[in-house]
Amino acid sequence: MMAAPTKAVADSATSSVQTLTIGKALNLGLRAAMEADDKVIVMGEDVGKLGGVFRITDGLQKDFGEQRVLDTPLAESGIIGTAVGLAVRGFRPVCEIQFEGFIFPGFDQISSQLAKLHYRTQGGVKVPVVVRVPFGGGIGAVEHHSESPESLFAHIGGLKVVSCSNPADAYWMIQQAIRCDDPVLFFEPKRLYHSGAVKAPVDTAAAPDPLFASRVVRQARGARATVVAYGPSMKVCLDAATAAAEEGIELDVIDLRTLSPLDLDPVFESVRRTGRLIAVSEAPAESSITSEIAARVQQECFYSLEAPVLRVTGFDTPYPPSKLEEHYLPDLDRILHAVDRALDW
Repeated sequence: MMAAPTKAVADSATSSVQTLTIGKALNLGLRAAMEADDKVIVMGEDVGKLGGVFRITDGLQKDFGEQRVLDTPLAESGIIGTAVGLAVRGFRPVCEIQFEGFIFPGFDQISSQLAKLHYRTQGGVKVPVVVRVPFGGGIGAVEHHSESPESLFAHIGGLKVVSCSNPADAYWMIQQAIRCDDPVLFFEPKRLYHSGAVKAPVDTAAAPDPLFASRVVRQARGARATVVAYGPSMKVCLDAATAAAEEGIELDVIDLRTLSPLDLDPVFESVRRTGRLIAVSEAPAESSITSEIAARVQQECFYSLEAPVLRVTGFDTPYPPSKLEEHYLPDLDRILHAVDRALDW
């Protein structure tokens, strides 16, 4: 069944370090995974000849063939259901959901089959499926194209949920997710796919961080508050930390990376030093990842807190028309305002 890959762009650089966007890093990560294991299959709407609406799978069908890069019907339930069957037969399917708002026709397959089959068979059946989900706002689109539903999947036992925020993580995390024997929901910050603002060198020969681990991306001596975020919110949090430092206020910034399981040990360690925490996400605040962070930090760091845990999030409404999305999304001013409130407590 499998078509052998042609010898194309396998070595596009003369060294192991390349300056990449998140989108290009994901493309190269998928390519590396497919070259390493002929059981890896990419499937989804327009992922083949078109290369995906965001061009993340560009060139893969040309180089690996139509039997390994499959254009599917517009049927998310069918995509996920087919992937479950392929995984049971020994393949490692990578499904692309075109936009996060389109994932819900496949929600039943994800929650009822993908998440439970390994547990239901007492470990007898593994389901190594990766579901790639472009998510978040900031692209001038409306509902179904700009949402942040990650909390819904983090709540489901049997699923792993991760989100990259930079090119190096994009390149390595997609490969690690594909190698994982558990089903992984892989949330990608679509507005940063081709952004030059987060373009960065990626060492494709380096040893990556573990997949299910958060990372301290900015640690300052004398930091007075901790800011934690993931995915598309990371850039604005780092910008806020830079702006705060210009006013003499240092912040620790932590990239969660993994949403289920949550790795909050670095957050606890930071909060015990700073005494304050601001959790940032584009998702609505109600019953969210930021809610869980606040609850667990309160449990573990109660005597270190000098202010309540504050959250900067999207609002508890459907995603607004594009003219209002900049008001809806966490921005520099909202984050800095939360920092001021925590310091003034």
